[in-house]
Amino acid sequence: MEHPLAGYMHPMTEVATHPEGGAHQAVDTPAQPLGAMERIAIYDKVIDVLHTCYDPEIPVDIYELGLIYDVKVEESGEVNIKMTLTAPNCPAAQSLPAEVKYKAEGVPDVTGANVEIVWEPPWDMTKMTEAARLQLGMI
Repeated sequence: MEHPLAGYMHPMTEVATHPEGGAHQAVDTPAQPLGAMERIAIYDKVIDVLHTCYDPEIPVDIYELGLIYDVKVEESGEVNIKMTLTAPNCPAAQSLPAEVKYKAEGVPDVTGANVEIVWEPPWDMTKMTEAARLQLGMI
């Protein structure tokens, strides 16, 4: 029986594509495909590390800000992350995706990470969680 969260995607998930999606070479492919429970465990750990990434201008982590649109763990152990930025000219446009990739690849059993920047749907303050709005004194 498959775990009820096996196909879970973050509520902010939107279908988005980016014409310049990059490829990453896997560092260590497992001998056998990962099962649903293993992928869920990796997903949870990736979400945990995303909570340690902060937009340098806003004292709230990028996950709570709603900048992460999708996290998917493949059977190979590769993690695909779709994220956005608060604005196209964000000063962290170079550093933040690199930090997300670095931290995701540091999760045990992750064989590689792809981080895709998407602009649809555009980010706005409604994508922030209630906790983020509370932390920023917006409620």
